Amino acid sequence: MSAPWDGAGEGGAPTPAPYAAEHTAASAAGEWRRLSPRTLLVHFSWLVAPVGSLALTALATGGRISTGAWFSLAGVAAAFAVVTLAGLIRWARTDFRVTGESLDVRSGLLTRRLRSVPLHRIRTVDLTASPLHRLLGVTVLRAGTAGSGEGSGELSLDTLPVAEGERLRAELLARAAGGARAEDPVLALINWRWLRYAPLTFWVVGGVFAAGGSAYRALHEIGIEPWKLGFVRRAFTEFGNGMLWLTVPAALLTVIVLGSVGAVVLYVENWWNYRLEWADAGTLRVHRGLLTTRSVTIERARLRGVVLREPLLLRAGGGATVRAVAGGLGNKEENRKRSGLLPPAPRREAVRVAGGTLQTPFPDAELPHHGGVALTPHPRVALRRRRVRGLLFAVLPGTALLAGLGAAFTPVLLHAAWIYAVLVTPVTLWLARDAYRSLGHGIAGRHLVVRSGTFSRDTLALRREAVAAWTFTTSPFTRRAGLVTLTAAVAAGEEGYRVPDLAEGAAPGFAAAATPGLLDEFLVSPRQDGSTTAT
Repeated sequence: MSAPWDGAGEGGAPTPAPYAAEHTAASAAGEWRRLSPRTLLVHFSWLVAPVGSLALTALATGGRISTGAWFSLAGVAAAFAVVTLAGLIRWARTDFRVTGESLDVRSGLLTRRLRSVPLHRIRTVDLTASPLHRLLGVTVLRAGTAGSGEGSGELSLDTLPVAEGERLRAELLARAAGGARAEDPVLALINWRWLRYAPLTFWVVGGVFAAGGSAYRALHEIGIEPWKLGFVRRAFTEFGNGMLWLTVPAALLTVIVLGSVGAVVLYVENWWNYRLEWADAGTLRVHRGLLTTRSVTIERARLRGVVLREPLLLRAGGGATVRAVAGGLGNKEENRKRSGLLPPAPRREAVRVAGGTLQTPFPDAELPHHGGVALTPHPRVALRRRRVRGLLFAVLPGTALLAGLGAAFTPVLLHAAWIYAVLVTPVTLWLARDAYRSLGHGIAGRHLVVRSGTFSRDTLALRREAVAAWTFTTSPFTRRAGLVTLTAAVAAGEEGYRVPDLAEGAAPGFAAAATPGLLDEFLVSPRQDGSTTAT
C-alpha cells in the first residue's frame, strides 16, 4: 500500500488532516466513499460560454442585444438548471470503494449500476485537472484496464480532492510496486531550449485557420456576421486595393507569425513542468501541464513499444517526438492524448528517451553502426507506386481544375494551370522519393522495427510477443506489382501497425521470423529462390 499521505496535494494544495485520515481509514476498511461535494461547482463553468457570447454581442453592437439573443440565453439558463440538478442527483447517488481485490463504483438513480474492476486488471491511472478543477482543488481520476480500447470503457471518478486522488492512485498501483526504483528513475525533464521546435509543425498555418473558423462560428451563432463589421470590411478593401505582390506575402508572413506564437503558447501549456520517470521498477509516469495538468501512469507489463515520430518540418529541424505503445490508454482518441512521452525535442534526446522507456538501446535506423539496426529496404516498385499516386492525386486534379476554369472564364487561369504543374510536380516527385527512402523493416532482438511515412516519418519498435495476429492486404494494383502490406494486430496503441509494400515473396517469411510459431500452419514449403509463401 502507499505511504501515509502528509496532507499536501499536487501543487501544494493543502488537504485537512482529518479528511485524509478519515479516507485512509475508510480505504483500509473497504467502506463506500463519495466524491467531493465541489462537484456541483464544476457545473458553473457551463455559464461561461453563454455569458461570454452575450458580452461579445453587447460589445460588437454597442449595447444593443436582440430579442433572439435573450431567448437563447434564457434557454441556456434553463438547460443549465436541468444539468445542475442532474449533477446533484448524480453526486448524491455515486460512491466508490477499494477492497483488497477490486475497485467498485456504484451509480444511478432509478436503475442502480455497480461496476467492479479487479485491481490486477488496472493498467494505467490518469489524473487530469482543468483550470477550474485546479481552482477548486479537485482532480479527475481515470483508471484504464487491461484490454481497454474501442468498445471497452474505463473507470472514471470525477472531482476527487487532489490529495485523495494522489493517494488513491498510489493505492491502485501498489500491486506493481514490488520492484525497487532504478538508480536514476528520471528519464527526461523539460528543457525550454526545446521551444525552438514548437513552430515546426503543420499546425503553424492550419491552426490559425482553425482558430479563425472557430471564432467565425462563435460569432455567427450569436448573430454577428463578421464580414459586415466595419474594420473587417476596411481591411479587405485595403488588401484588394494594394499591390498583391506585397500584400499576399505580408498576409502569409502574418499567418506564420501568429501560428508560431500560438504553437509556442500551446507547447508551454501542454508541457509545463514536464517530467518522465520510472515511479518504481514497474510503473512509468508522465507529468505535464500548466493550466490543465495531466499525470499518466503506465504499467511496464502493458508497455508494448514506442514510436519515434518525425513530422516533415520537425525532421528538417533535427527534432522528433516519442509516443508509447501501451494497453489501457483508452480508445484511439484518448490514446493520442495520453501516449505522449516526449514533446518536440532534439532527435538525439528522443532516441535516448525511447531507449530509456524500452530499457534497452533504441534500434535507431539512422545509426546502424552505433547500436541501431540496418533496415531491409523495400522493392523499387514501391517508389514507382508513390510517384504515380502523387501525380494522380496532387498534380493532375489541381492542373485540370485550373485549366477547366481558365477555359470557361479567363485565360489567366490557363497560365496558372501550367505554372501549378511545373511547381508541384518536382515537389511531388521529391516527396515520393523521400517516402520510399523512409520505408524499411527489420528485427532487433526482442523488437520488431518498422519505419515509414514522409509527412510524418514514424519508426516503430514493437515487442515481438505483443503481436497477436498478422493481416496480409493486397489490391489489384499491388498484386500486379508483386507487393503486399502487412498489418500487425496489437492489443495496445493504435491496435494495428502497417508494414506497407513488402515484396510478396518476402512478407510471409518476415512475419514468421518476427513471431515464431504464429504463422506456421499457414506457410507452405519454400520456393527454389529461397522465398516463403503463405496459403
